[in-house]
Amino acid sequence: MKEIWIRHRFAIFLFILAGTIDYVYKGQNPWAIVAALVTIFCTLLMEHLFYEKRGVYIFAQIGFITGFISGQLAWKFIQMIYPEEFPVNLEPYLIACFGYLGYYMPLKSVQLPGGLLQAPYSDGGVVPSVFDMKVLDTSVIIDGRINDIVETGFISGTIIVPKFVLNEIQALADSQDGIKRSRARRGLDVLNQLREQKNITLKVIAKDYPDIKGVDSKLIALAKDKNYAIFTNDYNLNKVAHIEGVKVLNINDLVNALKPILLMGEELELEVLKAGKEQGQGVGYLADGTMVVVANGSSLVGRKLNVKVTSTLQTSAGRIIFTEVDPDRV
Repeated sequence: MKEIWIRHRFAIFLFILAGTIDYVYKGQNPWAIVAALVTIFCTLLMEHLFYEKRGVYIFAQIGFITGFISGQLAWKFIQMIYPEEFPVNLEPYLIACFGYLGYYMPLKSVQLPGGLLQAPYSDGGVVPSVFDMKVLDTSVIIDGRINDIVETGFISGTIIVPKFVLNEIQALADSQDGIKRSRARRGLDVLNQLREQKNITLKVIAKDYPDIKGVDSKLIALAKDKNYAIFTNDYNLNKVAHIEGVKVLNINDLVNALKPILLMGEELELEVLKAGKEQGQGVGYLADGTMVVVANGSSLVGRKLNVKVTSTLQTSAGRIIFTEVDPDRV
């Protein structure tokens, strides 16, 4: 951000200097200053609009200039081979035709996978997926598992961290609450570790939405504006993002998807740890934290035994496995 502001100040200085020199040289003509200010505005506006695809637009501009010259040459060539007078001057039409093709073809080429018109330094004709650009929310940074997932190589592309998310983590790191403070500081360590990862590119962006209150609302607005996917483990943000039509990568969904699937009739060894909510039920847990409900198992608390799977239930909080005990093996 600082480098962009320095570059903008330097460009503005050069334009104002050129306008001032022109103003003095042309006898204090005020139109010289007006021209300099309009040029500054147009230049910064075009940079803002075209910066993300600067390579493509550079070649589009070169193509337009080449098309302009080609139109003129084509008209001269026609006059050479057909010296008689034409009923109409074709030069402006040829210039418009070649100029349009020269400008438009480099832009169009990035949409032609494997085509012959690939613009140099473009994206190679591959339209990036929304999942190539992922924006992190506060909860997933503080959670810390994002670094382990990236380290496995299952995540690539660019990871975006908005400045307003960093500000929230910093505020938590300065909190009087010891738990919040330690979790936020771990989140800052996670970001430093992500910066060192080779599989991804970590970018911090300063774009903010001062008129929108709440970090979650700002994240959704950013994701919609820039076509980002939100990386989170926040249940409420996940639901709201789906309603808003924003793509979401939820760590909890990934964890649930990786849990082993047990089929009805399979047996497993389980220690019954406590009584369940319903009368007669016992509850235990698998190594990955999956809850296992044992029918008529309340009297078996503290015992380790083999149970048989009767059914499974997938909830927003995770998977629950229902089992029963073989009475002959108790």
